[in-house]
Amino acid sequence: MSEHGRDKTGPLRDDEIKKRMQGELKGGHSTRAQEEFELQPSGEDQPRMDRSPSTERRGSTPPGMTPADVELRTELAQHLGRSVFPADRGTVIGLLRETHAPDRLIDIAADLPPTDHRYGNVREILQALGRGGAPG
Repeated sequence: MSEHGRDKTGPLRDDEIKKRMQGELKGGHSTRAQEEFELQPSGEDQPRMDRSPSTERRGSTPPGMTPADVELRTELAQHLGRSVFPADRGTVIGLLRETHAPDRLIDIAADLPPTDHRYGNVREILQALGRGGAPG
């Protein structure tokens, strides 16, 4: 007869195991003393995986953009959101101030040409600033 009991898994036990593993996953190194319980390396036919989700990810950048342009685009998008567009220069600067954006972002937005042009998205703002490649 099979034994039912503590070694049976279920949602509650899964959550308990997940909590115990948090230290190892966040720490980037083993919290276990016995070697046989170490995580096994990826197989030859599998990509190498890092234990820590906070490691730097290297990917490609869109044509005509530098990694700094991509970072700037991301920061602007986080502070501006989607609902502001289409927006003119004054609206962009005003919203950056309202959302307590870093001063350097406000200074960068202040370099936008003082026209009545309305920008449809963050990409158009970067292009008006001479960053982010050719319009497309």
